[in-house]
Amino acid sequence: MKRIFFIGICGTAMGNVAILMRKSGYDVLGSDSGMYEPMKGALARAGVEACEGWDPKRIEEFSPDVVVVGNAVSRMNPELEFVLSRGYRYTSLPSLVGERLIGARPSLVVSGTHGKTTTTSAAAYLLRESGTDCGWLIGGVPLDFEDGGACLGTADAPFVIEGDEYDSAFFDKRSKFIHYRPRVLAINNIEFDHADIFRDLHDVKRAFTHVRRVVSPLGAIVENGDDENIASLEPTPWVRRLSVGFGKNCDVRISSFVQSGESSSFKLVYGGREKPVEWGLSGEFNARNAAVAAVGAALLLGLSPLDLDISKFSGFRGVKRRQEILCSTPNAIVVEDFGHHPTAIAMTLKTMRQKYPDRKIIACFEPRSNTAKTKVLQADFEKALDLADAAYIGAVNAPKISAELRMDTASMAERNPKKIRAFSRNADLLEALVSDVLSASDTPHLCVFFSNGSFDGIHDKFASLCKGEPKA
Repeated sequence: MKRIFFIGICGTAMGNVAILMRKSGYDVLGSDSGMYEPMKGALARAGVEACEGWDPKRIEEFSPDVVVVGNAVSRMNPELEFVLSRGYRYTSLPSLVGERLIGARPSLVVSGTHGKTTTTSAAAYLLRESGTDCGWLIGGVPLDFEDGGACLGTADAPFVIEGDEYDSAFFDKRSKFIHYRPRVLAINNIEFDHADIFRDLHDVKRAFTHVRRVVSPLGAIVENGDDENIASLEPTPWVRRLSVGFGKNCDVRISSFVQSGESSSFKLVYGGREKPVEWGLSGEFNARNAAVAAVGAALLLGLSPLDLDISKFSGFRGVKRRQEILCSTPNAIVVEDFGHHPTAIAMTLKTMRQKYPDRKIIACFEPRSNTAKTKVLQADFEKALDLADAAYIGAVNAPKISAELRMDTASMAERNPKKIRAFSRNADLLEALVSDVLSASDTPHLCVFFSNGSFDGIHDKFASLCKGEPKA
């Protein structure tokens, strides 16, 4: 297999894998609709040609040995229909990753509803700082790696990967992480999400039960010991399990947590040993991410849970779009966050409140994920956004979802008019925010933009205006 074609190449995971396959010596070509940054530029810099739109002719001319079908690609896609009609060999992205990138390498698979990207990045960072030439595949943009979200490492070194519970492809409805052959499985937390593929929380828990069944007996499961949903999963007598958290019954316990501005400190306690951590990330949630990353990385190398030098976390800067400060002025601090689930939004707002008690907090939320676009968690989103002083909700772009099932932002605003405002266009949200914040020079604000999409770029535009840059 020397020639690979990617249908849907501009997704973060698809693009990063395409780059790794190119670095591995394969000829790579791909296509997508509505190419966007930063992946568009990353592909170009790596020498991977990515074509706009769907054109079966390019597949025929390229004559690939295998076609990788992204999980956002469905039947009636012109290129997919051509592949199926002509009998090309095809596979899913996670299957390709498991077979070609991980293979026999020991892997740390980081799973859970929240915190996967930060935890995966922290584990890869600690392994690299410890002298291990590991590889990684991260669903975001780490701030500490020149290689970005994807790196091969050496063929015999461990591989760290973000393990998503979302389905693999139109023809494979198993969760992606099933394909990743975990030596060590980390489970940060379990909540109901991805309402487009899971019926309920029980359905989500079933997926995590399945991945626990394929963990190597030579490895371990590292899990959040404070999470009741994880605790309710079936026993795993075939593999070692270690719980990590603040609870007194956790195997590795987090203690002495202190928040200090943008940074935090805490201690990890295990087997009579105690190790301090000081790093530039805030909040108890991130402290648990660090603990899971440290224990998972150590076990991956066959070490005791606290054997790695976790003081190296002091240099870890985190991941873009995770409480990332875009602008900081006396009048306005502008933060971008990937939060798209009520729990994640609530945790970030609580952290912001601790860090900036004297600022008026405005939460700007774009319902962008397949779950957020629906009414399934609407009440939970309302409760989470209520933690801010004001909440501006952007456009719900979901033409394929019926009005009865679509998130009703207007009703959210009607129920809480003093706090929530709903907008049919993100441009209108920006205009209102500029009027409300930039004209209130006597009130210091903190504006947090929550979205797992682009938010039509209004967060960057607002940050530029706060810094006094001319309006584009």
